[in-house]
Order: sequence, then C-alpha cells, then structure tokens
Amino acid sequence: MKRRTFVRATTVAGAGALMSPGAVFPRDRADLVLRGAMVFDGTGAPGREVDVAVTGDRITAVGPALPAAAEELDLRGMALAPGFVDVHSHAELSLLVEPRAESRIRQGVTVEVVGQDGGSVGPWSEEGFRETRERYDRSYGVEIDFRDTTEFLARIDRERPAVNVATMVGHGTIRGLVVGYENRPATDAELERMKGEVRRALTGGAVGLSTGLEYTPGAFAPTSELVELASVLRGTGLPYASHMRNEDDRVLAAVEETIHVGRMAGVPVIVSHLKAQGARNYWKAGAALDAIEAARADGVDVHFDRYPYTAYQTGLSNLFPGEFRAGGSQAFLRRLRAPDTAAVLERAARDKVALLGDWDSVQITSANEGTAWARGRRLGALAMERGSDPYRLAVELLEANGGSVGMIGHGMSEENTAKVLAHPLGMVCSDGGAYAPYGPLSVGSPHPRSYGTFPRLLGHYVRDTGALTLESALHKITGMPAKKLGLLDRGEIRAGAFADLVAFDPAGIGDNATFEDPHRYPSGVPLVVVNGTVTIRDGEHTGLRAGRGVRPG
Repeated sequence: MKRRTFVRATTVAGAGALMSPGAVFPRDRADLVLRGAMVFDGTGAPGREVDVAVTGDRITAVGPALPAAAEELDLRGMALAPGFVDVHSHAELSLLVEPRAESRIRQGVTVEVVGQDGGSVGPWSEEGFRETRERYDRSYGVEIDFRDTTEFLARIDRERPAVNVATMVGHGTIRGLVVGYENRPATDAELERMKGEVRRALTGGAVGLSTGLEYTPGAFAPTSELVELASVLRGTGLPYASHMRNEDDRVLAAVEETIHVGRMAGVPVIVSHLKAQGARNYWKAGAALDAIEAARADGVDVHFDRYPYTAYQTGLSNLFPGEFRAGGSQAFLRRLRAPDTAAVLERAARDKVALLGDWDSVQITSANEGTAWARGRRLGALAMERGSDPYRLAVELLEANGGSVGMIGHGMSEENTAKVLAHPLGMVCSDGGAYAPYGPLSVGSPHPRSYGTFPRLLGHYVRDTGALTLESALHKITGMPAKKLGLLDRGEIRAGAFADLVAFDPAGIGDNATFEDPHRYPSGVPLVVVNGTVTIRDGEHTGLRAGRGVRPG
C-alpha cells in the first residue's frame, strides 16, 4: 500500500465543488465520509478499498463511491480499522485526572477495558471510599463521588473522556471488602456476600470478573472460591479473566487452574497477559499454548491476551511471596525487618531476581518525591552507583514509600512474545495506564506499553518482522475482544456499528516510547474517531471528548 500524505477535511457538494462554511445539509446526507482507505472491518477479512459514511455516532454506510457528505476526509494510502479495544487496561481513574487520554487515543484506542487483575473501581468500604476520595482530591483536585462499578460508569457518562470505558469487577476488590486482607478462606456467609457483589456489578454493567492471584488479597482465595464466584457469570456469556497465581516456575499449573475454573463454572475464560518468565521457563510458553488449545477443543471457551513487549510491570513488593504480604503494607514492612522472617524474605527476593537474570532486570517505575532519584533506573546499576547492595536498596525504597513502589521486570523472550501474539486464540492488550508528557500524569517512568502497544504491534510485529498479518492483528484488537466481552456494535466496520474508527499509515506506524524515555507518542496515526467525533485529526488532539461508559449488550 503506497504511503500518502494525510489530507485535511474538505466540505463538499456535488462532484467535489466546495461549499460555503455555513452551509446546512439535509439529514439524509451523512455527517462524515472517509474515502480512499484500505478498510479492514475487524473480522479478520482482508482489506478492501471502500468508503465509510458516519452520521451521528454510527456508521451508516460502507461501500464504493458513497454520496457526498457534510465533511469528507481523503484517506488514500491509509488503512482504516475499527477503533482498538484494549481488552486489558489500567486506565481507570487516570481518565478523570486527564480526560483527553493522550497516551491512549493517540494509539488508536477507543475502548478501555479496565477493572483487571482483580482490582476494580469499587465496591469500596466506607474507609476505602474515604481514602480514595482524599487521595485524589489532594493529589489531583479530582472529586471521587462513586463507590462501585455502576456509579463509576455513570461518572464516565457524565465526564465524557476521549475514550469509551468498559469495566470488569475485581475479585480482589470484593474480597478485600468482604473478607479483608488476611490469609484465610472465606466463610460461607462471606462467600454468599461476595457472590452478591458480583451479581450487583454485572447488573450495573460490568463485562466480567477478573482475578489477581499473585496479589493480595486474591492470592488467599482457594480454587473453590474462584469457581463459586465465576459461576455467577453463567448464562451471561461474560468471561472470567485471570492474572494467574504464577507466571514462571509454576505457570503450567496456573494455566490449568484458570481453565479448570472456567470449565467448572461453565463460563468463558481469558488468561491474562500469558507469559513464561525466566530463561529456564521459556519452553513452557509452547506447553501453555498447547493446554489452552486442548481446553478449547474440549469445549471451554478460552482465549488469552498479551502485550507486545518482553517486560512486565508490577509492584516491587511482588518480588516477595504473597503469604508474607498478608495483612497489608505495614504488616509486610514489619516482616521485612523482623528477625524470624527477614532472611526468608531476602532469599525469596534474590531467587526471584535470579530467575529474571540479575538486578538490572528490575527497573523502578514509580516512587515518591523523596526517592524520585530511583524512577526509571535499573536497580543493579543504581545500587552500584550508590555503593549499596541491590536488595538493601530495594528494601530501602519499599520502606520509604510505605511498601508501594512500581517496577518493570525484564524477563520474557522475544521469540515467545512473537509466538504468543500470533496465536489464533490470542488477543492483544496494553496492560497499561493513561499518561501524558505534561501535567500530573507525566510523573514517573511507566512501561512504554502505555504509549506504544498498538503501534508497536502493527509496526514491529506486522510490518517489520511479519510475525502476523495485518488483518489478523487488527482482528485481535477489534472484533475479537469486542465479541468476547459482549460489546455489541463495536469492534467492526459495518452499517449500524458505533463509529469508533482509526486511520493509520501501514508504512509509518510505530512506537516511539522506550523503557528509558517512555513519555513519547507513537507515529503514523493521523485520525481517530470516537462515537462519530473526530478526536485525533492530522495526528493532533482536537480537544473533543466523546467517550462514554460501555456496557455489554
């Protein structure tokens, strides 16, 4: 496909004659026609050169030589696809801090699916609500006036960020509300209350149930609890999505548990950000894919998602076993210092780092102002610079930040990443948040996936390495996740669908964000339309925001 310059909108009538700026069009004329692009409809079919007409927030026609419209855009040399559905996002409350959603919309993302890894916006206890409200008011001047997923979606409807938002309900959030952060099974009464919270969230518009089984308090749930809670989804068609208990030495057992939950509950499954960490586990990626294929052949509706990078992002405390994080951050910090547990914790953390490679495999992403010198730095190099032992420096950072320090772990193979991305049962996600190179969301050194996931997929893995075809890659980030989550009328280009659209240059699309310099927008995405509103034009944000809360059905 020949690369062409993106042409600005022109107001047309008849055979291309320009109309006066104040012209009024009859409603039988489309508001917008996109002409000349190679259109990929999101189903996995090859592209075809057709026009796409938009009226209001819907696509009204797809075909050759559509009639003139109030506004027309010449997209010759471009590809046109449905807006990208980020099936695993962590953009939640940051969309209220910066509703322009710069790092998201500039990639072509038009639907964020949040509430992942067991953590959702509510349901919160009175204390949890108060702490969140005070933190966001103090840090950002943002009012938090909601307590659960239902009210969060209603706030999104009022706020109208630049992107649409769907949300899962988080098992860890519910368990924290009902059971707390202790390492124990739920009582029968607590289990029934948790199931009630899942039902309430689904009634309010949640698109599934997520778990974070490497995190507290989700790690303390037995498999039987997961089956019971997932069974609430039965009959809805909505999925159980799991950040599994383990993604390295015990990853195969974790995959089997995830599939088992879906099979026993009778519900669809998403294995979140499938990976095999550490060189000694690289061989397990193929075995995990085999297990997923076998379950699919056996009738389990299972898919997975993955981001196009060889590093993950988590909390520094995740270097330590979950049982030592029971009771919350302060209890964990006391155990780091206690004589009867300190040596055990140190050994576990050093073993985890050895699995990744060395201490330079651990990169700090976020820390408070008192330890801002650590942001973006690799722990091995930073410790050498400061004349410290890397483990002691890690503990120092945790203590100075109340146990809350962000990290990137460099620990997966490029070969496996390409294989997982190309697999037909895989969707592609960012697993990232919303940031901007300015203002409060520019603080820290986040994983570059928050800025570059989808351009990296289409540039590096499609165009440059040929790991998968363009139509397949686009299906994985449009029609496939929309269908998995029951998001009717999104993820496809067809008459009647919502007008979420992205035009990109197949020859020029790419990510520019790096681990060392993450706050950089991608290239090659000149146009993004959200619910019929042009939000990115000629590669720049128009300032218009047409996003809304998205519910299944």
